[in-house]
Amino acid sequence: MDTTPDWASLATELLAARQTVLPWRLGGPGPDAAQLQAILAAAASAPDHRCLLPWRFITVAADQRDALAEVFAQALLERDPQAAPHEVAKAREKGFRSPFLALLVVDAEKGDADIGLAERLVSAGAAAQNVLIMATALGFGSALTAGQSVRSAVLHRFFGLRASEQAVCFVNIGTALSHGTARVRPAVADYVHALGAGDPA
Repeated sequence: MDTTPDWASLATELLAARQTVLPWRLGGPGPDAAQLQAILAAAASAPDHRCLLPWRFITVAADQRDALAEVFAQALLERDPQAAPHEVAKAREKGFRSPFLALLVVDAEKGDADIGLAERLVSAGAAAQNVLIMATALGFGSALTAGQSVRSAVLHRFFGLRASEQAVCFVNIGTALSHGTARVRPAVADYVHALGAGDPA
């Protein structure tokens, strides 16, 4: 009797199940310690040319959420000093969304100058996708979120980023309290183009 798992079917089912659940739709419980270890360990399977490990995740504990909320508010005021109080309050709310929150960071210079930023970002993106897939496998909702705040000086100072590092996005994980409308996924023909077949439509 063949007991080899049907990896293709399992992967297809899991990939189809993954969808973005926006942070304000994520509540408790979040992953426990063992689940979180499994989720973050999945990132290690990402492709990484020359094993530079050019990315890292910075987790935000519950006792840091108040401070992060103020960072989001200050980031808004950096780019819009005239922001209305309700806009600042809305920015502050972002610090408290989703039970698990981490910032994904990429280092443009770590290890080998011949490995360009594009390759490093692709590796980071693969790591993030692995995290989202494992979170889905464990029954959690998840999302990647960015926005203008990730480029702000106040956020870079708060997370202690080096000059060569850039914040890419936040990883949000929790129990899905509700789901938005699932997006229609593109067909393979929409994003695969054969060399020499002419310009894509």
